[in-house]
Parts: sequence; structure tokens; C-alpha cells
Amino acid sequence: MSSQDEDGTVEPGHNTAEPSTSSSNENDETTEDIITVTIGATVPTGFEHTAAEEVNEKIGVDARISKDRGRIYFPITTDKLFQVHLLRSVDNLFVVVEEYDHYQFKESKEETLMEMQQLASKLPWTKALEVWKRNGTLKKKKGYRKGGNGIKVKPNSEATDAAVADTEQQELPQAASAAECLTKAENTADMETSTQELEETAPEAKPIKFRVTCNRAGDKHSFSSNEAARDFGGAVQEFFQWKADMTKFDIEVLLNIHNEEMVIGIALTEESLHRRNISHFGPTTLRSTLCYGMLRLCKPQASDIILDPMCGTGAIPLEGAIEFNSSFYVAGDNNDMAVNRTVNNICHIQKRRAIKGSASGLPIDTVRWDLCNLPIRTGSVDIIITDMPFGKRMGSRKKNWDLYPSCLREMARVCTPGSGKAVLLTQDKKCLAKAISRMGGLWRKLHTVWVNVGGLHAGVYLLKRTGAVFGQTPEDVYESRGTVNAEGDEKGDKELS
Repeated sequence: MSSQDEDGTVEPGHNTAEPSTSSSNENDETTEDIITVTIGATVPTGFEHTAAEEVNEKIGVDARISKDRGRIYFPITTDKLFQVHLLRSVDNLFVVVEEYDHYQFKESKEETLMEMQQLASKLPWTKALEVWKRNGTLKKKKGYRKGGNGIKVKPNSEATDAAVADTEQQELPQAASAAECLTKAENTADMETSTQELEETAPEAKPIKFRVTCNRAGDKHSFSSNEAARDFGGAVQEFFQWKADMTKFDIEVLLNIHNEEMVIGIALTEESLHRRNISHFGPTTLRSTLCYGMLRLCKPQASDIILDPMCGTGAIPLEGAIEFNSSFYVAGDNNDMAVNRTVNNICHIQKRRAIKGSASGLPIDTVRWDLCNLPIRTGSVDIIITDMPFGKRMGSRKKNWDLYPSCLREMARVCTPGSGKAVLLTQDKKCLAKAISRMGGLWRKLHTVWVNVGGLHAGVYLLKRTGAVFGQTPEDVYESRGTVNAEGDEKGDKELS
């Protein structure tokens, strides 16, 4: 292939990510020049605006929300690259090579795939590869968690088989790797060795290993994710003379296609940043990034008492205790295993902080309790934030009709009248809506954020505690059909976390 003259385009056949041969010392200053690039980030669906606000607050730039839900883009200079890894609302990060708002795909599959092959040699790879190299050095210096070679994806939603998704769910994003649909391998030590060789040895080191991952959404494409990743990946391999490897790769090239929007990027995260807090997982553990979005929704203030009455593994209060540490968090559950998981997760974070030399203490405590009869003084809690049982893996839809009203009533009792708030996540939207309407004298719905939780369409509800004094409204005497009898509670305790 011929070389391209346009700015930023790489000469074919050159291993651009490797250090220069003769003038590495002379060019130290040049290679460390500050450059501006566009960073892309995947975020929990529904919390794109929350992520954009965090980027503006912490980095000082405006983020653009993609047409493809769950992604934001923002400019950054390489001297602030480390700040990107400190964002709490983003799952995965990548540097943008090129983006097209209205890419005109050909009607013929053969023509489209041929065009993608030709595109590989025309893209401005230089800046993106330089950022990828600096990012690798940054992670080694900062001691980021070592591990996975690819972005971990949920098997039931984000990493669905491309061929099945093409025929059955063409509007859902697919994820496929070059050459074939491969499952992403577990973390191996080979990546560390390979990266060190790449950065520290002479140019005659082993060739860079790479793979292409295509995420496609839209029903007007003549090609599948597999085909796009395969053909584009082949062209990238020919252009750079890299070696394709689906599991032990050094570079992951991303091909994100959403209807007419196409973005080519290089991954900067080896594993999703949402895995940062939890070491002891339960059956329905929430992503830390989703927990952060829920916490920002209720805007914790200094000295607030924040309660999670159904804490499960403690993902929500743990995220709060780390990021919004001016408040105090009480995590409780009626299941012994859930309480133990929460305690273990807290201990894990405290040990990790102690090793790093930071203060190990966290403003959080854990209790085992009955969520419909909380051992909390009336009106003493500022915020209640919790993941309600969906009735899928935990509890049942039938039990939710009794559980939800009882929970809302008890939450209203312990919450401060007039100023208290509740943030509730559930997929059982009909049941919660009915419960809120029954508790209308105690709770008022302010806002709903629709999110995707493991492929389920769920809602995050922001409620405001009315000024009504508990015990003086008709809702206070409401008793559900199966209200808290001993037998029902005993069964519920075993199922709810």
C-alpha cells in the first residue's frame, strides 16, 4: 500500500508504537510534547449527562454525548491523561483515531467491506498510538490494577453473539472480534511481559499483537460485526505488520458503528473501571459506575446520614464512602451472607488503602436488620439509596406487591420530613409506581432515569419526602395484603439481599 501524505497518517509497515532507533534520547522532549486528542468513554446507559458533568467538574472540559447511548466524548491534553483514569462514572476508555458523523455505507456488502479495508491505511493513527503508549507507561507508574487484555463485557447484553443479534436484535449493540466471535480470555501475566518488552527493548523485539473489536447497532447495515472486524482487522494487520491475537493482545482497536455514526479508536483500559471496589460478589452486584450515578442524583451533603436498607454486597454505600466521604453510610440487609459480603468488601478496600499509604478508615457501618422494621430513629436519615429486588434473581414479582409499599412506608418513617430523599433502582416499574401512588402523602416523585442493568430496562427513581409528619397521614395505617407476618418475613429474608 502507498503511504498517505495527510497529517497524522502513519507510513505503512512501521511499528509506530515502538521506540525510535537512533535518536530516542534526542527526541525525548519531542515525544513528551503535549498533544490534544479526543477521549471516548462508555458509561452506564442513562447516566450520560452525569458523566459529562463529572468530566466538566474534574477535568474542566465539555463532554459531548454520543447519539449512541452509553458513550461520551471529550478533548484532553496528554498532560492530564492521568485524570481520565480517576473518573468514577465511566466504564471503559479509548482514544479516538477518527470519527464520522454521517458515514455513507455502500448498499453492497462487498463494496462496504472493501471500503473499510482501504480506510485502514488512510486514518491518522499517530496521535492515538502515542497516547496509547503514554497510557501504558502511566499505568505502570501509577500502579493501576494489572490484568485483562481487553474490555470485559457482560455475556448477556453487551457481548451477544453477532450473528444472532443481526437476525433477532438488530437495534442492540453487538460485540465481535476480528476473524471470529471469541470470548474474552481471563487476565494473564503474558500481557505484562509483552508490554514490558514492547516498551523497554530495542525495535527488533517481537511484533505488536492486536485485535479489532466491532460494536455495531442499527438495522440498515449490509454487514455483520464479525465481517467488519475481520476485514478491517486484516487491513490493519497488513498496514502495520502487526500480529493478530484474540486473547494476548497489546492493542485493541475499536470499531464502533451506530447507524451512520462510525468511530475508530484504541482502548486505554484493560478491564472496566466499574470493577474497582468489589472483591466479594453476590448474585446481583451493581456496577460501581452505576452506583456513582445514583449517588450523584441525590447530591449528598456534608454530615448527611445515608442509608442502604438492602445493601447486598455494599456496592452503593462503599462507592459513597469513597467518593462522597463527608457523609456517613449505614449498610444493612436481612440476609447474613449479604452482610458478610459487605463486611468483606469494606475490609478489602481498607487494606488496599492502607497498602497505598492513604487513610484506611471509611465512614461506613454494616448492620443486619429487617428492612420493614428498621432499628433507626424516626426522621433521622437524610438520604435512602438502594437497589430494590427486581423479582428476577431476587424475590418475586408477587412478593414485591406487598414488599414495596411496606418498604416505602418504613423508609418514610426514618427519612427527614420535607428534606429527605430516596433513590430507588428497580426493574419492577409497575409495582413501584403503584406503591408510590399509595404512599402519595409521604413521597413525591421528582425524576426518573432509565438505565440498562444486565440487559434489563430498569428505572432509577428520585423521590422527595413530603413535609407530612409520620403517623398523621392515611398512608401510615395502610396494611398490604401480606404485611409482615412472621411466616412471610421468614421466606423473604432468605430470598432478598
